[in-house]
Amino acid sequence: MKTGIVGVGLALSLVAGGALAGEKTSGNAAAGEKVFARCAACHQVGPAAKAGFGPVLNGVVGRKAALSACYAYSPAMKGAGLTWNTATLDRYLTAPAKLVPGTKMVFPGLPEAKDRADVIAYLRQFDAQGRKK
Repeated sequence: MKTGIVGVGLALSLVAGGALAGEKTSGNAAAGEKVFARCAACHQVGPAAKAGFGPVLNGVVGRKAALSACYAYSPAMKGAGLTWNTATLDRYLTAPAKLVPGTKMVFPGLPEAKDRADVIAYLRQFDAQGRKK
């Protein structure tokens, strides 16, 4: 009986730890691929991805903002000091210009939390070389 209580306590602490770190565990990558179609006019992911109107998003989750040498970032993004974790991506995708005033990204944002979580789950799949993890 004590083992079950310890196991439940450990599971709860892991979930709480993720929540405290600002990491959401929800999101459907397959649904996110469909939502990402709205982003694909400017951004690419995958092994053959190239920068366009926006930077390549391979390996973006966990990366510091404005680091890709293949893209000319706005001064606002360069000075933002952001790291693209789940919480920061969620805030940015809600209203990019609100989080980073002066960003070149003119996209108005994704108002639905589910869409943002799904896109983040989709992006989380790609390592820095564009391979699915």
